Amino acid sequence: MKLVTYLAHGSERLGILAADRIIDCATAHTAARSQGNVRLACADMPSEMLGFLRAGEDAMHDARSVMSWFLVADAATQQSVSVPQEGTVLCSPVPHPTSMRDGYAFRQHVEAARRNRGVEMIPEFDMIPIFYFTNHQAVSGPGDVHVQDLHLGKLDFELECAIVIGKQGRNIKAADADAYVAGLMVMNDWSARDLQMLEMKLNLGPAKGKDFATTLGPWLVTLDELADVTTSTPVGNQYDLGMTTVINGTEVSRGNVKDMTWTFAQIIERASYGVTLYPGDVIGSGTCGTGCFLELNGSKVYDPAWWLKPGDVVTCSIDRLGSLDNTVVLDKVDTDLTM
Repeated sequence: MKLVTYLAHGSERLGILAADRIIDCATAHTAARSQGNVRLACADMPSEMLGFLRAGEDAMHDARSVMSWFLVADAATQQSVSVPQEGTVLCSPVPHPTSMRDGYAFRQHVEAARRNRGVEMIPEFDMIPIFYFTNHQAVSGPGDVHVQDLHLGKLDFELECAIVIGKQGRNIKAADADAYVAGLMVMNDWSARDLQMLEMKLNLGPAKGKDFATTLGPWLVTLDELADVTTSTPVGNQYDLGMTTVINGTEVSRGNVKDMTWTFAQIIERASYGVTLYPGDVIGSGTCGTGCFLELNGSKVYDPAWWLKPGDVVTCSIDRLGSLDNTVVLDKVDTDLTM
């Protein structure tokens, strides 16, 4: 399934993408139950993503049942429980993550970034799947990304894949971790490099260089839909999914999710050590090789350097997971933050 969060009369609603329409999960669940010919596990279907994830396997079962019911329903019934995808505003599939961690899992990106700084590859990369926490309250989906003046100091995109946790767990082993994944989605980890590089000289962060924007979307794809591009390993699934970024019509990045040195399962094992993960927690892969201007400019792919500016349209795409389109918008505010 492709699960979405969409806006209806100013409210965020959970939906399922079905061809060119979005099924409203809660409305369709009620309609299917009233007909009495669909086996449903939940008395009611949550109308938003976090409630849905917290309802666990019963909610996932019912969503699949509702989709099957919808596909054979008559046209009038379909119209009554869905909206056209065209013209409907999509939010982040998980608009209010309970937390957000971002990994550092692609060796090509790490090696290139370190080489460009004139330092050796760090051996600790092969020891642990590292991650940092970013601002789970600054998440949005397709559409405008609002920045301020200081963010334009080397404003960058970062092409990533992300997972969302679908059930609670603690001390999860990598061999079991994929069972805790509700699905995959495209992630763009926006970065203000001037702010980031300054503050990280103090050996903390990233902070203001990262906390202003992360975009996710356009939908969350469940693992069953990716079975034919999934390779199971003793340390978790690998996904053969091509990744690209196009800016103002020019392709600038190309990679593949399968090139992650550390699997999502291994990152989950590390993240859940002594800590409980909850439904709605989001974990990013980290940037793929060639997946940001910091790496591309440092490698002299672009000389003079290319950085994002207001009006730029950034499209991050992953096979099967869709295309996440964002436009940079500058907000003028009376705030003079000291660099």
